[in-house]
Amino acid sequence: MNRVLEHLGTKYPIIQSPMGWIARSQLASAVSNAGALGIIETSSGEMEQCMEEIRKMRTLTDKPFGVNLALLFLRDERMVDMVIDEGVKFVTTSAGSPAKYIDKLKKGGLVVYHAVPTAAMAMKAVAAGVDGLVVEGAEGGGYKNPEEVSLAVLLQSIREKSDIPMVAAGAIVDGRGMAAAFASGAEGIQMGTRFVSSLESPVHRNFKQAIVDGDETGTVVLNKKSTPCVRALKTERSLAIAEAGIMDRSKGFGSILDLYFGGDMEASLGLAGQGIGLIHEVKPVKQIIDETVDGFFAIANQFAARAQAHSF
Repeated sequence: MNRVLEHLGTKYPIIQSPMGWIARSQLASAVSNAGALGIIETSSGEMEQCMEEIRKMRTLTDKPFGVNLALLFLRDERMVDMVIDEGVKFVTTSAGSPAKYIDKLKKGGLVVYHAVPTAAMAMKAVAAGVDGLVVEGAEGGGYKNPEEVSLAVLLQSIREKSDIPMVAAGAIVDGRGMAAAFASGAEGIQMGTRFVSSLESPVHRNFKQAIVDGDETGTVVLNKKSTPCVRALKTERSLAIAEAGIMDRSKGFGSILDLYFGGDMEASLGLAGQGIGLIHEVKPVKQIIDETVDGFFAIANQFAARAQAHSF
């Protein structure tokens, strides 16, 4: 039995990434209805709105969904209490140590996965008692660890040290990426940029088109010597920050909502992963998920045949 599937309660071991402002009920419900796990974000820091989005999910899907608890932005325990009271069964934690809330969440009957960018952080999360890990490779978009570790290396490094269930995240956009992650020890995947550029994504068409038009070199990691370190699309703004070598947080991000929802690609940083080079079309969420699953099994069947024949 696939342990991630058992924890999620979904048809497929695929999770939608908790992108700030983007991972809300419109996108998350489409993902859940298509057989994967939609996630509601809290990294925007807009707690009241995020709580309302959790409630709204109940009207949009009868399938499982989850919530990400971005620990850095939790000002109090109201969100933790709400996910328990609302009967949410699965949470991911990120941006901090899961130790603070792990006992309360587990007592509330939730499965808890923690997002980690290094093997050392993974072992701390395991020691804290999490049920699984979201393993975030350097290829992915958004907030990053300045010491870049590729997903394939990170998955194998953690698997050497622990048998804990792992969900792979970082530039996975299709069945080929899913199969590669499973070969390295994962039992599920998380997709962010691929869902940002989906038909049901709430972001402006300019952002989606920038993802479709990009290639594998179309992103840049910024602010490695300070915080936050992020991977974003190459634009005049992001390249200027890269040239400067450091980013003033108050000025660097600018107006992210004007980029996400207004379509001004220079208003802020368009967070995205290297997988943009593998995304060539805006597609409905269900098509993305179905094609990813079909592609995964096609590759798995090829390897099964080779193993049976003991032939490369």
